[in-house]
Amino acid sequence: MSEDQKKQLQTQLWKIANELRGKMDADEFRDYILGFIFYKYLSEKIELYANKELLANDGIKYADIDESTDQGAEILGAVKIAAIDKLGYFLKPSELFHHVAAHGNLNDNLIEQLEKTLGDIESSTMGQDSEDDFDKLFSELDLNASRLGKTVSQRNDLIAKVLVHLDKIDFQLENSQIDILGDAYEYLISQFASGAGKKAGEFYTPQEVSTILARVVTNGKKQLKSVYDPTCGSGSLLLRVAKYVQDVDHFYGQELNNTTYNLARMNMILHDVHFANFDIKQEDTLENPQHAELRFEAIVANPPFSANWSANPIHLSDDRFSQYGKLAPSSKADYAFIQHMVYQLDDNGTMAVVMPHGVLFRGAAEGHIRQYLIKEKNYLDAVIGLPANLFFGTSIPACILVFKKCRTNPNDILFIDSSQHFEKGKNQNRLRPSDIDKIIETYSRRKSEDKYSYVAPLSEVKENDYNLNIPRYVDTFEEEEEIDLDKVVAEIRKIDKESVGIDQKIAKYTKELGINSPFGEIK
Repeated sequence: MSEDQKKQLQTQLWKIANELRGKMDADEFRDYILGFIFYKYLSEKIELYANKELLANDGIKYADIDESTDQGAEILGAVKIAAIDKLGYFLKPSELFHHVAAHGNLNDNLIEQLEKTLGDIESSTMGQDSEDDFDKLFSELDLNASRLGKTVSQRNDLIAKVLVHLDKIDFQLENSQIDILGDAYEYLISQFASGAGKKAGEFYTPQEVSTILARVVTNGKKQLKSVYDPTCGSGSLLLRVAKYVQDVDHFYGQELNNTTYNLARMNMILHDVHFANFDIKQEDTLENPQHAELRFEAIVANPPFSANWSANPIHLSDDRFSQYGKLAPSSKADYAFIQHMVYQLDDNGTMAVVMPHGVLFRGAAEGHIRQYLIKEKNYLDAVIGLPANLFFGTSIPACILVFKKCRTNPNDILFIDSSQHFEKGKNQNRLRPSDIDKIIETYSRRKSEDKYSYVAPLSEVKENDYNLNIPRYVDTFEEEEEIDLDKVVAEIRKIDKESVGIDQKIAKYTKELGINSPFGEIK
């Protein structure tokens, strides 16, 4: 499939999404359209698996199996065992997306049937290894919500219409070399984020920023044992990391928001990550970490900027925070997230986290923690300044902090100022591929470049009292052209002389017209 065809497909999906949307907000209708796409994926995945791997030698098509016969029931029993082991879930032929969509317009009980089908998918995993990954996966898909229509009939009609449109789209799941559906899903998530304002920050990191984080933590590596995101949102950042290595053994994430927690699990499954290879948990990462006993080779994150947290003194006995002697302030959890991630970083790992610029220079407890990380631990490897207005819901500039426990350059810290390298957009700025490549090349080669980057010795950072404000290290000041004052004075005199002549002409015309001159009498 060409890039033009991909874009055409994405545009088509967005059109369908807007058809469902009506008057709903972006973050409301997102859950419906993505949920239906996911259901279509699960249906096509199990049908493809059954036809190709289980029934090919018998000349049977999964969708044609008669569930009411003993022979049909026997075949389905065998398919169910194999599918749950391989895919983690099960769907009967009558529950397949195509079957439901084909009869949607004629089915007055469409909503009831859909609810049962989605519930059956979850139920099929109970007691299985995949149970946690499918548990309440469709809980946010309220098909009886009034925003879909005031009456059951109106809701039925709208859902049937959307299912029919989606049923016409071929995601080409049989072609394992391309990820059409994954790309389309990512596109829709980004579109929802752009229309969701502040709420977008809960679930999506702009693709350009995700790319930088992913390329930094995979720099010089072909495969990763594990990647972790403690504030994983939709899971897109975790999946972005996988694009820059040949293989990731295991994905780990934690997310507080229930809607985006479900979205993250769907995103993993839809990108063909086996249920045994990802572990996404729902909980407050700072208060109840779910993977505290694990250490990760790569950590990426875009935590909510300066969020509130408990800062409960009991955390001073928590191994994540105890060695620092101080906790991040309750009104700014930025360093609490950093401390948490540093604790879970493996000795051979790399961590890249997006933060507001305040973490570079704020004092008090944050200054103490920052100094400890640099002076006592020497974990900070690089500081990358980003342009303003890159993120959904906020126009403030952000930075990326890179940490390593075993640094190959332990005597310095690299500073990069890419704040002026971007393409200006109507509502939001964006990083061009060349801007991203320049950041990664500079990070990889660890070089100083006038007005762009600087390799700062630790002694210099110490002299600056561990203040990491980028302008202290990268001078981007542009000298203004010298002004010739004599030339300026001569120009002013010339303008004054011309002005007098004009005033005299106006006075002459007003006199001829018999009206007073606005400049009084001019001699």
